Amino acid sequence: MKIGVLHPGEMGVSVCAALAASGHEVLWCHDGRSPETHNRAQPYAATETIRELCEKADGIVSVCPPHAAKSQAQAVAQTGFDRVYVDANAISPNSAEEIAQVIGAKFVDGGIVGPPAHTHGSTRLYLSGARSEEVAGWFSKGYLAVRPIPGVGIDGDGRQSGTELADTRASALKMAYAAYTKGSGALLLAVNALAEAASVREELEKEWEISQKGLVNRSRVVAKGTSRKAWRFVGEMEEIAATFEHFGLTGAFHEGAADVYERMMALKNQPPSELEAVLERLLAVKST
Repeated sequence: MKIGVLHPGEMGVSVCAALAASGHEVLWCHDGRSPETHNRAQPYAATETIRELCEKADGIVSVCPPHAAKSQAQAVAQTGFDRVYVDANAISPNSAEEIAQVIGAKFVDGGIVGPPAHTHGSTRLYLSGARSEEVAGWFSKGYLAVRPIPGVGIDGDGRQSGTELADTRASALKMAYAAYTKGSGALLLAVNALAEAASVREELEKEWEISQKGLVNRSRVVAKGTSRKAWRFVGEMEEIAATFEHFGLTGAFHEGAADVYERMMALKNQPPSELEAVLERLLAVKST
């Protein structure tokens, strides 16, 4: 098959690799992409425009920052693309449903858990919807494990029985997973910033070494691991907050996490920052 991947960023290029390992020709669109993306995507077939990619592709996997997921789907739909479209972005079930309405019956919901898939067992792509098994068949080899979520109350065209809603459980699973992993990371950085502002961080670290062993080291690991990518997490935290609210729970936790990551946006694409540099950024921006 010819599979389009929009776009081959750090995560997307690992999806490209899994598809290529499975024997497919992988397409990508170089219009508007960064030099870094061009370098990553060199092994794959480039198209100049989205329209050209959509004309050639037998299926598409969308892997982009959450804020771009809807506009990406709209751009694809405007070309008249009528084959399987997998939205594998970190978005709320509501956002996934909006994209499903744009794409139509061949929409498949997806959610990626884990880092870019460069080693076995590190990363899973969850899928939901009637065509999930079909899409899972695209990935016969490579490092990305693909797991369709068994259908519950799903009829033949991928819609929930008796409704016009798409099966967006893969997005719900991704939101629940990232709510803890990235949400707890933001909380830990915020706690360190509070202790720093109150001039008690040294004392807090000593107490952690007594009663919460591992938190001092984890604070430093989280700072280095998230500093250059925090800009991408802002939209994801907002999508998580919307998911909580949709199900009658408070979104305030993750609205706060979005604020933490937004304060770190100046560290975008820089080398990984030490905890002290991250705390300086967090405390440099006053809460509104």
